[in-house]
Amino acid sequence: MSNYIISCCSTADISKEHFERRNINYICFHFSLNGVEYSDDLGVSVPLKEFYSRMAKGEMTKTSQVSVGEFIAYFTEFLKQGKDILHICLSSGISGVYNSAVAAANILKEEYPERKIYIVDSLGASAGYGLFVDLLADKRDEGMTIDECHKFAEDNKLNVQSWFFSTDLKYYVRGGRITKAEGFFGSLLHICPLMNIDEDGKLIPREKFITVKKAEIGLVGKMKQYTINGADYDGKCFISHSDCLDYALAVKSLVEKEFPKTVGKIEISDIGTTIGSHTGPGTVTLFFMGKRRTN
Repeated sequence: MSNYIISCCSTADISKEHFERRNINYICFHFSLNGVEYSDDLGVSVPLKEFYSRMAKGEMTKTSQVSVGEFIAYFTEFLKQGKDILHICLSSGISGVYNSAVAAANILKEEYPERKIYIVDSLGASAGYGLFVDLLADKRDEGMTIDECHKFAEDNKLNVQSWFFSTDLKYYVRGGRITKAEGFFGSLLHICPLMNIDEDGKLIPREKFITVKKAEIGLVGKMKQYTINGADYDGKCFISHSDCLDYALAVKSLVEKEFPKTVGKIEISDIGTTIGSHTGPGTVTLFFMGKRRTN
């Protein structure tokens, strides 16, 4: 049994069962739906299908990150047990939660000087962030110390490739990521933008596809381009989606066809309420380990 815990935020978008199976701890973000506040607790408070259905009907969503005080209370429980902490945060290019976690860690280091508290900026999001945390759980289980695991995290976080497409642009217009004109014409022409997360952990539009089918093929094309071993890639592959399981299954089928050694290593999960509040329904993501990200 290791003397440290691996921790992340609910925005890693993997299931409660997966977190428990891998012995990964997590703390929840918050969201509101039509002005009512909830915990982003992996679909417990508001089932994800209901959440996306209500979004599609026009109900407004807002999100808020974990506060310094919440992190202090959360971390303290582990420190009292004599555990060191390796906590991985949602990308600082998307959220300010990394700063909150660091502030909490600095306060607690004065109270628990004998304990180690490492905070890592994943520079990732959704199940790509989840894939990275899952990989760190592998390293912990292989016997890495917390110092070794922390170094591995910092050295390898940019090797997580994060790609996705969206079929409904109005949520990106609402969030200011694209203009109203771009959203209008994109919707009119059924354009599905293909995006990724760059080396600064920021969301960047890369290409545009007309029709979902072409976007699915384009998504897997990026995996061909950015895996190190090409068709011999045999690592884990995480796919997440926002209430569009059919699209996610189609991408999974394409990945298995192009990368046969991934069969049995692909996991599909739901995009949670925090990330989903910004993407809306109709988004599919593909995450894998590959070449180091650059801008």
